[in-house]
Amino acid sequence: MDHVKALIIKFIMCTAVLWLVLGAFYGVEFGNILMLSVLLTVISYIIGDLFLLPRFENWGATLADLGITFVGIWFLGPLLFEENLQIGTAAVITAIIIAVGEYFFHKYMEREVLDDRDRFVTDEERDVEQSKLQTEFSEEISDTDRKDDE
Repeated sequence: MDHVKALIIKFIMCTAVLWLVLGAFYGVEFGNILMLSVLLTVISYIIGDLFLLPRFENWGATLADLGITFVGIWFLGPLLFEENLQIGTAAVITAIIIAVGEYFFHKYMEREVLDDRDRFVTDEERDVEQSKLQTEFSEEISDTDRKDDE
């Protein structure tokens, strides 16, 4: 349930920013904004929030979300938008605003959604932590055994 709530929050934030920048300033239709918002929300949630945030903390996931948003708008924009607009400028402005929102969203994710034991733990540390380690026992070598070997 926490992931569903986080996805809804992220979707609303992404849709609001896209509607504000692309809809108000560039005249993009709301249906195209919704389509782009769904795609960006799902991709950035999986890559940025679930995969990168636990490993690279807030700054790494925020930079990744900035890149995902910029590249997503830059590549998908010409396919979705019928209007002839300056897609590079629109992508930069939107990506920066969404990255600022993502910074605060990641704080929410760390506090409410992500499991404490999965945060900032590498795969190797998790494997060692979950494996069942045993101590190896052997017999001590006595002085008489050493003399026999010589």
